[in-house]
Amino acid sequence: MNKRGAGVSFLAISAFLLAAKYISAAMFGSGVTTWDEKIYDAMIKSVGFTLNTFSILALIAGILYLLAAEKEDLNKKA
Repeated sequence: MNKRGAGVSFLAISAFLLAAKYISAAMFGSGVTTWDEKIYDAMIKSVGFTLNTFSILALIAGILYLLAAEKEDLNKKA
């Protein structure tokens, strides 16, 4: 896999992890009869920040791989 493919893969992983956080919070609160912004915020906090951390790390890795691929192409053309 080249650097562009790896970068796009990391960006997809980042999006998946971010979506998983909100889906997990919704599944956690699926038995709640009334929905409120405060209740949903509490459910998101109960999921934790681990998915956010890994999502940000995957986003940074994806951006770095894409930048490295672009730099490599510019060096080949010059």
